[in-house]
Amino acid sequence: MPGDARIEKKELFARLAEGHAAGITVATPNNRLAQSLRAEFDVFQISKGLQSWEDADILPLDAFVARSHENAIYADEGAKPPTLLTEAQALALWESIVQPSGLLAVSETATECAKAWRLAHQWRIEGALQLAGNDDTQAFARWAVEYRKRCAKEGWTDAARLPDRAKSLLEKKPKLLVAYGFDVLPPQTAEFLRGFDIELCFSGPGKRKANLARTLYPSARAELEAAARWARGRIEKGAKRVGLVVPRLESRRREVLRALARAGVPADVSLGEPLASYPIVDFALSVIGFSLEEKTFEEVSRIIRSPFLGGAAEELAARARLDARLRRRVGYRVSLAKVIAEIKGCDALRFHFEKVFSVQKPKTGAPQAWAQYFTAVLDAAGFPGGRALDTAEYQTRLKLNEALADFAKLDLVLHKIDGETALRQLRNLCGATLFQPERQAAPVQVLGILESAGLEFDALWVSGLTEEAWPLKPRPHPFLPLAAQRKARIPQASTEDSLAFDKRITESWAGAAGEVVFSAYEKEEDRELLPSVLIAGAPEAKPDVPEVPTWRDLIFASSRFETLHDEKAPRVSNPVVPGGTRVLADQSACPFCAFARHRLGARELERPTAVLDTRGRGSLLHVLMAEIWKEVKGSEGLNADLSVVIARSAKKAVQELKIEGRFAELEIERLAKLAREWLELERLREPFEVIQIEEKKEFRVGALSLQGRIDRLDRLADGSNAVIDYKSGEHVTANEWEGPRPIEPQMTIYATGIAEPVGAVAFAKLKAGDLRFSGFSRAKGVMPKVKEAEHWPSLLKGWKAENERLAGQFAAGDARVDPKKLASTCRRCDLQPLCRVHERLSWDETAADDPAGERE
Repeated sequence: MPGDARIEKKELFARLAEGHAAGITVATPNNRLAQSLRAEFDVFQISKGLQSWEDADILPLDAFVARSHENAIYADEGAKPPTLLTEAQALALWESIVQPSGLLAVSETATECAKAWRLAHQWRIEGALQLAGNDDTQAFARWAVEYRKRCAKEGWTDAARLPDRAKSLLEKKPKLLVAYGFDVLPPQTAEFLRGFDIELCFSGPGKRKANLARTLYPSARAELEAAARWARGRIEKGAKRVGLVVPRLESRRREVLRALARAGVPADVSLGEPLASYPIVDFALSVIGFSLEEKTFEEVSRIIRSPFLGGAAEELAARARLDARLRRRVGYRVSLAKVIAEIKGCDALRFHFEKVFSVQKPKTGAPQAWAQYFTAVLDAAGFPGGRALDTAEYQTRLKLNEALADFAKLDLVLHKIDGETALRQLRNLCGATLFQPERQAAPVQVLGILESAGLEFDALWVSGLTEEAWPLKPRPHPFLPLAAQRKARIPQASTEDSLAFDKRITESWAGAAGEVVFSAYEKEEDRELLPSVLIAGAPEAKPDVPEVPTWRDLIFASSRFETLHDEKAPRVSNPVVPGGTRVLADQSACPFCAFARHRLGARELERPTAVLDTRGRGSLLHVLMAEIWKEVKGSEGLNADLSVVIARSAKKAVQELKIEGRFAELEIERLAKLAREWLELERLREPFEVIQIEEKKEFRVGALSLQGRIDRLDRLADGSNAVIDYKSGEHVTANEWEGPRPIEPQMTIYATGIAEPVGAVAFAKLKAGDLRFSGFSRAKGVMPKVKEAEHWPSLLKGWKAENERLAGQFAAGDARVDPKKLASTCRRCDLQPLCRVHERLSWDETAADDPAGERE
């Protein structure tokens, strides 16, 4: 900093090499820079031929402050310092203060309060909190007063105020304190560093003359893939430290890792992921939650199939079968007791679930009591399973143990909480804890913008420098008075300070390596983008990006293929085929689909839902109409007052599907309204009599015998019959019967398969706002909007011939992967993992097959 003594890094390392006797402490703004500097110092010592040396005292400033406080706690003499709140304790305290305000997002608001509190102290604007402002700043000012009172009463302090106290607590002072890599020095930090009666020096990375290039790519993905290949090329040329800076890294982390993996680049990412996102922690939180309350079946299914549940390896197949059975037997939400009652064939699973169920819950209690309960639940569940954990899983489990210990420490600020609050606090803690398992150092470092400050590389690529991403837009904190933030010159508080700060970062990038690439991309979805003005001074040039084959390309290139065309299954031996008329619909859509579904028994697993799915709504309509026509019986019955019949039928439909509560009342009301409107349409028809309702029949189609159920069969005035099928979908028309390979041949099978003469075939579309018949008839005017066929016998003959052709293909064992309309057909199929059609087809290439989008 101007006017302060400086020390070059080379001299700093030389003095650190003298060991602890030199009394040097190096403080950095963040942990990433401290780790990097320690690693550089180790390389410096190794270069001198040393095999051992004293570790350098290099640590983040926050850790140095906390160490000073900890030393004071254990000092023999003097006044004891105030109790330091952990981050979790401080957040819980903020949350307890915000809670009475009635806000919905209490946890999120508490997090922002903690950030605002720290900013206010770092930049010495805590005195401005009481200034007049908007509702947000006034609310925070009130909360801050209460927070300060609670801390003063209990003798607490926090990380935001600790630097102001730690100066007086520092017992063992270093001879030399070096502040390394501080580009921005908030007033609180400056006062802390300069407040000791010791020598203070500032240091930082030296500026290197870089081979600078600016380049542009068509998309963000193309940019990342080029950067990944460039990084691999630099490693292969001998670079030891390669940096890749990615704006908004927290949201693009996985995208970046995929690009690097495709290029075969080993990398360390500076930003960890929330602890709660790791599978082993997600399971732990889920099973704890399941011990306290009902869960959706999807959550319960993940618990049952998890490898972290006791006995998972031994009962792998049995638990998969149990999961499939439970999907058919339980509802959308399920309790632990209900699952235990349904378990069959999985003794270890039952044993662990019963142990979990028997763990005594504290009705209300301190966080420590709940922490003990949570630990007991995990032990009862056999956590973390029988198999050996890999290194990453083991480290993650240890971090979970730390989180449980931190949760138990909430006793200090939360005295009595219920189970729901306890679990929410633990979830919040795991969600706020960023974690990354330690692994062997990789040559490529992936960094966010702020994490890259002060680091040096052999080669550096800074990506995503579009006009929208860089410079950063001003982001003043909404809980602090804007005028105070701008007066304090907080970076990101105003356009001017934000621009100046980002300029300094850009300049530091330009001198951080021997080769530096600035890149941007031209398009994001439909928006055209321009490069940032801050990199306009860099010369435009294409970096040397080698063509690197992906691991997949290498594997396929090195393999030898044996091709076997296996598209013919054995002939059908039994003409009675399970699946009914659906067999021919699937054969028409794709022969492999019909073979897999109706001969191999392949099915997509069911998913219990909170609301009625398409099948459930269809079942409601069928029961409703069946009950109505059992009493009305035909067109003559439509002349009576049907209010009671409709109400009774709607109630019977809801009861049959076991719908309860307020939802049942709403469904009864909806069904009754739909029935009244539909019967008005039926009154427009010529006289008819309903002669069959939901009648099961057997249909002989070629070599197959198929079971079917005709929703309704009407006797018309001319003595012929009308086949009617109820539908509630969006796109329901008789066009589905057209061949070859009709989409829905069910009605054509009915029309050509019954012994009685047929005069009309129609869908009855029962969809609110779009009630109508759709089909064909022998004579005109049989039903509203039903088309008169030009030649009725020929139409029936054509339907019969196409159905027999499809039946013949199925019976002969035709099992080709041959979707009728490629993408549009496959989107509606649940067998894609089995047929692997994606290996042959590209949705982009086949989108023209379904220009209107997926049919409902």
